[in-house]
Amino acid sequence: MDTLTHTSIPSRRAVGLSTWLTDPIDNSSLILFRIAFGLLIAAEGFGAILTGWVRRTYVEPAFTFNFIGLDFLQLFAGETMYVVYGLMGVAGIMVMLGYRYRIAILTYAVLWSIGYLLQKTSYNNHYYLLMLLCWVMTLMPAHRYYSLDVHQKRVGKSLTCPRWCTVVFVVQLFIVYTFASLAKIYPDWLAGIPIGLWFAGKADFWLIGPILQEEWLQTMVAYGGIAFDGLIIPALLWRKTRPWAFAVGVFFHGFNSAVFHIGIFPYLAIALCAFFFPPEQVRRLFFRRKPPLTAEAVSSTNYPLPTWVLVLGILYFAWQVYLPLRHHLYEGNVFWTEEGHRLSWRMMLRTKSGSVRFMVEDKATGETWWEEPRDHLTPKQARKLATHPDMIWQFSQYLDKTYQERGHEDVAIYAHGKVSLNGRKRSPLVDSSVDLANVSWQPFRHAAWIYHDRELPK
Repeated sequence: MDTLTHTSIPSRRAVGLSTWLTDPIDNSSLILFRIAFGLLIAAEGFGAILTGWVRRTYVEPAFTFNFIGLDFLQLFAGETMYVVYGLMGVAGIMVMLGYRYRIAILTYAVLWSIGYLLQKTSYNNHYYLLMLLCWVMTLMPAHRYYSLDVHQKRVGKSLTCPRWCTVVFVVQLFIVYTFASLAKIYPDWLAGIPIGLWFAGKADFWLIGPILQEEWLQTMVAYGGIAFDGLIIPALLWRKTRPWAFAVGVFFHGFNSAVFHIGIFPYLAIALCAFFFPPEQVRRLFFRRKPPLTAEAVSSTNYPLPTWVLVLGILYFAWQVYLPLRHHLYEGNVFWTEEGHRLSWRMMLRTKSGSVRFMVEDKATGETWWEEPRDHLTPKQARKLATHPDMIWQFSQYLDKTYQERGHEDVAIYAHGKVSLNGRKRSPLVDSSVDLANVSWQPFRHAAWIYHDRELPK
């Protein structure tokens, strides 16, 4: 029987997008990623408990800042989240082993989405990407080889998967890295201001601390970040540059892991590189007992792709393109107002600090009180609150509810605070004359009580 290489598998029907996406390819890259992905998400689940992250994020706070409109998720806040993350750790191990894979990955996707949407204090784009990858993996036949599901005959063994199973990951990563690169092209980043502020706090790092303070290194990191994010995907796709791109990627993500301590993401990014190498090469390196594909196997394999599924896939990626661009629909500087900042791959682009306090007025009596966030929130929540208007609004709603429970039926709440962006002089972020207890949140338009039309102080 003739064996086939990655580039020699012929198309069996008329050339077209649907045909190309459904052509069978060696599934070694998908299987390898499933194993690495399962290990990493298990580490994320168990690690969040062991490091105290679950306690600090979900148990200690009186309430968490869930995504607006998803208040029902507060039912999970508290010690229940130990169970949630423990189950995620178990589900991750099951994914790695390919044991009852569909149940395991769906469980992780649901539970991770709950944990992600339940709090914004520790928000980062890496958690968002992990949520997307979990849901994408629910669609993948990633347990069809080298799994307990195959060994125990719950599913049949397969040496192939449709090409779309790898294309989805490539397109998703292209969107992530491209928008991450474009977002960095703004004056403060080009001047190395955020990098300098971050590195100043790492001067005591063993061995690398002093060199992080060098201006030339900070400039190299700033411009290197733009170049890496913009070029890494094309470089991984091109055969001639792929080995070098992979080596640079390992160094880049290793550097980020050592300096910024961002959990599993650097290793997840490295694992995703499996989809850029020819699957036959992956098979030879990691699955030496796996037989190569044959022309007969390819010709006898059929992966139908209904039109509606293709349309949904296109709509999904169109939405992924819209989200990073939506900030252009709002007035003002997205780094200042935060409107359109989340879910947009604007990764580690600025540093903000500030303070805020709230004046509560009983409308019936005219009596007023001052409320300090630190009396209700954890220190991290209080710091984040001061610089994020949506969290300021949510906290106002929380105070309104609290005072109603104390017998004050109609109160007004005003936020007074100032914020610094990238080391600038502090300036008001929200209009302190607006009663935020009686303002509705409007997710698709600029909030008039967020200042946007002032020139930021130099």
